[in-house]
Amino acid sequence: MKTVRVVAAVICDSMEKPTKVFATARGYGAYKGWWEFPGGKIEAGETPQEALMREIREELDTQIRVGEQIATVEYDYPEFHLSMDCFFAEVVSGELKLKEAEAAGWLAKDELESVKWLPADLELIPLIRNRF
Repeated sequence: MKTVRVVAAVICDSMEKPTKVFATARGYGAYKGWWEFPGGKIEAGETPQEALMREIREELDTQIRVGEQIATVEYDYPEFHLSMDCFFAEVVSGELKLKEAEAAGWLAKDELESVKWLPADLELIPLIRNRF
């Protein structure tokens, strides 16, 4: 099975004392409308942190500061194996403009189960909940 290496940003309103995280709903593909933490593929020669900053700049027109790594999620989708490095992050500059997603929002701790998460991203919810 093919492995796809990606990164994901759990963008917080504050990395020191988070109360909300930013998530997006996919605007395309088999999982259109499902929610995820923004990010994307790691390109050759990039560190996961560099890939994350580039992806957020491309997808959301925003600069972020990448914080601590939360986890590396390993998940088998029917078509491929996903290896996703996940980091806390916060906005440094920009407005979080949606370029690819169909919807987005800031979710508080008690709202984390209010959206339909992609299976791999769902594995992050207990870890994020512990941070609040």
